[in-house]
Amino acid sequence: MALVIKKAAVAGSGAMGCGIAQIFAQAGLEVVLFDVNETQLAKAKTEINKNLDFAVSKQKISQVEADVAMAKITYTTDIAGLKADLVIEAIVELLEPKQQLFKQLATINSSETIFATNTSSIPVTRIAKDVLNPERVVGMHFFNPAHLMKLVEVITGAETLPEVAQTIKDLAMQIGKTPVMCKDSPGFIVNRVARHYYVESLKILEENLATTETIDSLMESAGFKMGPFKLMDFVGNDINFAVTTSLFNSFHNEAKFRPSRIQQQKVDAGHLGKKTGKGFYNYGK
Repeated sequence: MALVIKKAAVAGSGAMGCGIAQIFAQAGLEVVLFDVNETQLAKAKTEINKNLDFAVSKQKISQVEADVAMAKITYTTDIAGLKADLVIEAIVELLEPKQQLFKQLATINSSETIFATNTSSIPVTRIAKDVLNPERVVGMHFFNPAHLMKLVEVITGAETLPEVAQTIKDLAMQIGKTPVMCKDSPGFIVNRVARHYYVESLKILEENLATTETIDSLMESAGFKMGPFKLMDFVGNDINFAVTTSLFNSFHNEAKFRPSRIQQQKVDAGHLGKKTGKGFYNYGK
């Protein structure tokens, strides 16, 4: 039997955590948004307010609905505030910090609290390892921007209870998303398939066969909404590189997932894309 989620907590107030908190609040849930960085938390509040104002201007929601959603969100830098029916992490794409977070939260939450990970590439089973009551750990993978993109992958780890996965599927539908159920595997469905959209484009660039502009134009003319380099800049080269590296490691260094030296250089230089003003393109910041 699926559980009822009335209160959700989101760990991490970056682009993904910010969007997830917003859609939970718009669906009527009480939401706690946590971040260790107070400046980032304030930025997230501004961003959520801006998103809701835009939705009002487009007559997608009323001003009253926007105000109610804003009032549903509490912002905190105190990890002790992460107590809820559901805690979803949207932190750095590294295994150990995700494991440590859930292990810490297990000591302050009920044994029935569901821990969901928004990881885009790390197997849920690995994240759940050594977490108290690992059967309540599940994948709930949103896509960027989370408040607009409809798809949500619901990932069942080796120990995830069926009713936990069903609860997350039901919640995804409640907040207006389209859930897809899948079993645990590196990259799940979307990132495993889509990884080569980036990797092969980067190989073409490495071999000097075409420029970023040419590759993007060709892919967009073939029907893709954004070319691979524009999309990497939009997502963030640091995040995109981390996901590719995670899949490369998870598939035991299989060559087709090899991270690009060019993208690594972008990350090392801090050219992360739109958020820093420079990536494969310049954005004038």
